[in-house]
Amino acid sequence: MTRIASPRPWAKLLFTVAALGALIFAVACGGSDDKPSSSSSSSSSSSSGSGNTTASGNDKGLINGYPACAPGGASGLTGAGATFPFPLYSKWNDQYDQACKVKINYQSIGSGGGIAQITAKTVDYGASDGTLTDAQEAAAVAAGGKILHVPMTSGAEAVVYNLPGIATGTLKLDGPTLADIYLGNIKKWDDAKIKALNSGVSLPSVDIAVARRSDGSGTTFIFTNYLSKVSPEWSTKVGFATSVNWPVGVGGQGNEGVAGVVKQTPGAIGYVELAYAKQTGLAWVQLKNKAGNFVQPTVEGTTAAAENVTLPDDMKYLLTDSPNAKAYPISGFTWVLAYVNQPDAAKGKALASYMWWAIHEGQKQAEALTYGPLSADATKKAEALIMQMQCGGSPCLSK
Repeated sequence: MTRIASPRPWAKLLFTVAALGALIFAVACGGSDDKPSSSSSSSSSSSSGSGNTTASGNDKGLINGYPACAPGGASGLTGAGATFPFPLYSKWNDQYDQACKVKINYQSIGSGGGIAQITAKTVDYGASDGTLTDAQEAAAVAAGGKILHVPMTSGAEAVVYNLPGIATGTLKLDGPTLADIYLGNIKKWDDAKIKALNSGVSLPSVDIAVARRSDGSGTTFIFTNYLSKVSPEWSTKVGFATSVNWPVGVGGQGNEGVAGVVKQTPGAIGYVELAYAKQTGLAWVQLKNKAGNFVQPTVEGTTAAAENVTLPDDMKYLLTDSPNAKAYPISGFTWVLAYVNQPDAAKGKALASYMWWAIHEGQKQAEALTYGPLSADATKKAEALIMQMQCGGSPCLSK
């Protein structure tokens, strides 16, 4: 695969990231006397009790038996991929740098770009909201050997709309009707199928402007996977992947791009990760789940989608259209993609420790940013995956 050379701008999220960055939180390893003075303010407010770190990254405390900061690890990492978890990853990267002096440059370019870059080995890790296809996995294996899908968190995709006078959560849709909108079968907001689901709501007789992703996207993977489960026509004609041949619609780059199209276009409908919907103030629909209940996108609904399911050891599991009565139907995991055999031992150690910190201490920040924390079972399986990583013939995660 070829490298996606340049990430798109993050302009629509910069003010949010800046605001989040201003909040100094306690992290897994607090300050110590030999830490540079620039980080001393964060150590004074530490409440995690995970231990102390030195400027060299040696951790005196442990998280589930392993140091948060890698002994002998690199001082910098590069990653690229999913926009879906970008608000959470931004916060984590800032916190981890404060704790362990490891600067992480994560490029929010979409899952397709993340898969391409980890396959091209131009980044230390990729990130995706969709599992690799057989062809993508074969290409990755050919480039660097076995590749892991390590779950970091889960999230909900809100179906957002721009209909002045119809407040958020007022509009109701079900899966087949949503699929018909994206197939181009339903073109007006006052279509009989939409009206049947929205008794008492005054729907305008205006065209539906469909917004969708223009880049390779794990958000698209989750969304189209859901549509494939609820619509035989969608499954047959379009299917699901990080990129599909869209029957209709205007494309936007990233979650922020789709949010921008919807916000600027009266009559528009789109799909974005819940954090983006909240940050941009977009209205979202109540969506009918598999149990027949209309539910709004929430952390609780995302968490419910992952309950009472058997998770495979490789953690390549799709949460869409869950039968749980409380589940929000367009939910999914997001993964870090990392090679088992790390090409750079120092970076591999830093990456393993960062992921270990993220699936433990990092989970404390998930709900505040509308992501679902990993369950105990998912965490155990993520731990086992990280422990498979090898650096120069030895486990990357070491005590």
